[in-house]
Amino acid sequence: MEANTRKPGRLPAAFLTPGSSSFMDFLSEHQPEMLPGKRQLPPTQGVLEAPHGTTIVATTFPGGVVLAGDRRATMGNVIAQRDIEKVFPADEYSAVGIAGTAGLAVEMVKLFQLELEHFEKVEGATLSLEGKANRLSTMIRSNLGMAMQGLAVVPLFAGYDVDRAKGRIFSYDVTGGRSEEHGFAATGSGSVFARGAMKKLYRDDLTEEQATTLVVQALYDAADDDSATGGPDVARRIYPIVTVISEEGFRRLAEAETSEIARSILARRLEQPDGPRAALL
Repeated sequence: MEANTRKPGRLPAAFLTPGSSSFMDFLSEHQPEMLPGKRQLPPTQGVLEAPHGTTIVATTFPGGVVLAGDRRATMGNVIAQRDIEKVFPADEYSAVGIAGTAGLAVEMVKLFQLELEHFEKVEGATLSLEGKANRLSTMIRSNLGMAMQGLAVVPLFAGYDVDRAKGRIFSYDVTGGRSEEHGFAATGSGSVFARGAMKKLYRDDLTEEQATTLVVQALYDAADDDSATGGPDVARRIYPIVTVISEEGFRRLAEAETSEIARSILARRLEQPDGPRAALL
């Protein structure tokens, strides 16, 4: 896609040609080598070692949805980074939590953000939450070649559906298969333990404050049993990233808020190391 050098200041013809409102379609047609899934990897033997993001959790409450993630990235049995950010806003009413190969996942999120912004500018309207979930599914599917070589990206997508006036959660597999989750969801290496914690503590009448406490409890339980998941690190002042998406839009809890939740949970765990108990009946 070369610029018109004869007339300085003029955009290349590709930018002026009518086409799809999808930025990915635009790149596929005019500069496909810029898409992550179109890159050719050198021949390798075995799984490639790269930093991986781990556990992401989400839960709905009557006013919206909470999406949170721990801060640890691992590379094999080594902690590659202690304070990685894994939860990002996709647009005003949605967010993505990344699990899998960290570098590719962050790149995919940035491309997804650009995809939604491009659509809004071209069409003059935002995609529905269902449409956003479908676009992300297509992007994950385009990464299948790398996923088969061990460079998988498996995000969790959550947002506030303005048409239905409620929070919704979507999970994915490496092929781009999409499933809507009801109530709560988790992905990443500690997801089994996090899901078990949420299964016992979730209620459909949670307040926003209870929902944010629930996701931090779930991440604590995941870190308790999964070495790749990082728990609250009081000494380094590293706490989970917790975001709330409601009719007022996307909001990331300030560090003071998350640290208060984490410290209150840690104080209770001194009395009950295995966490709060659910009723038998």
